[in-house]
Amino acid sequence: MALFGTDGVRGRANQGNMTAEMALRLGAAAGRYFRREGTGYAAHRVVIGKDTRQSGYMLENALTAGLTSTGMNVLLLGPVPTPAVGLLARSMRADLGVMISASHNPADDNGIKFFGPDGFKLSDEAEAEIERMVKDGVDLAEAPSIGRAKRIEDGRGRYVEYAKTTIPSGMSLEGLRVVIDCANGAAYRAAPDVLSELGATVIPIGVAPNGRNINLDCGSTQTDTCAQAVVAHDADVGIALDGDADRVMILDAQGNVADGDQLMALFATRWAAEGRLNGNALVATVMSNLGLERYLDDKGLRLLRTKVGDRHVVEAMRSGGYNLGGEQSGHIVMTDHTTTGDGLIAALQFLAEMVRTGLPAADLMHSFVPVPQRLENVRYDAGATPLETARVKTAIAAAEAALNGSGRLLIRASGTEPLIRVMAEAEDDGLLNRVVDDVADAVRAAI
Repeated sequence: MALFGTDGVRGRANQGNMTAEMALRLGAAAGRYFRREGTGYAAHRVVIGKDTRQSGYMLENALTAGLTSTGMNVLLLGPVPTPAVGLLARSMRADLGVMISASHNPADDNGIKFFGPDGFKLSDEAEAEIERMVKDGVDLAEAPSIGRAKRIEDGRGRYVEYAKTTIPSGMSLEGLRVVIDCANGAAYRAAPDVLSELGATVIPIGVAPNGRNINLDCGSTQTDTCAQAVVAHDADVGIALDGDADRVMILDAQGNVADGDQLMALFATRWAAEGRLNGNALVATVMSNLGLERYLDDKGLRLLRTKVGDRHVVEAMRSGGYNLGGEQSGHIVMTDHTTTGDGLIAALQFLAEMVRTGLPAADLMHSFVPVPQRLENVRYDAGATPLETARVKTAIAAAEAALNGSGRLLIRASGTEPLIRVMAEAEDDGLLNRVVDDVADAVRAAI
């Protein structure tokens, strides 16, 4: 079974690939892979950030041990958003950045994400080589060359200051009442600080992490809590981040939600009108709604699709020279500003549009009418291969025949959780529900 999934290494804490032993081996392998030959050991450094999960302490210590064993000097950032690690890996001239987080997953899960010295996530080839080194072992540093570790107190502050520069100089958010839901996660201090320092009246929720409540009934995957707060506090807009703040959902004053597709539609058309949308194209994944594709086509813009995962989106953006991309789930990548999905910076661009246009959130966050879409997740035991069974293959073929070109069907195994994701789009609700139910039932029967 592959060690790396769609977004680093992820699993249940203290089991499988998420043990202290595996983190130590991963740290040693990554340290050896990124150690620059021909330079003194003092020049090697890695920055490590984490979210607020209890298991983060265990994994942080184990990774530090592995990295220092290969001569890396470790700079510990503490709880910071995932995009802050990409930013600081580059600005602090590090060889490597590491984020300990399972993103939107429950508190019992955790993960390890790697960033190269350029601040971008690793290529498939780099991950494969690190995985090989985990299996085969690495040469450790001689005793005098073992690395050191120290805590960096201003990592969060550096990110806060950078985030504020991504909206027009001199623009103030004064007069906006903003609910920010930090999912009891990595941005629980940084996000309210940024908004407050830009002048907004901030109502923070999900800012009391205890190691166990990250993403629990809050954040971008549980937006009801944010919606209730927006209405209760008569706010103009709500911002719901996930546990590591690399994705976002936006809510209007009535608590209605705009997903990543709607945000990308807004940004793409705005940037195109200003002549700064590279290639007149948006990069998104196979999960993005067909309505987004049709909307962009009507505007003379292109939608380029990739595999699921913001890493794949970024790879396509870099190879084609595009500067806007993301996922329906709320990862928004703006390579003019960031090297990976950044929920807070995407939210700032939305707030800037509210200020620039004087329009309420509701008028900005629904650019197109989505084609009806349904996603059903079926959990399975790790190691099982339900998509390989004849029953499931037959059900998929029948569903595709029923759609007959009038919609889309996408079946895939999640790269971050033991789930089979069954997604379909169709204008006919009855047909939509029938094909999803038939395939999902076949998967459950196979399991």
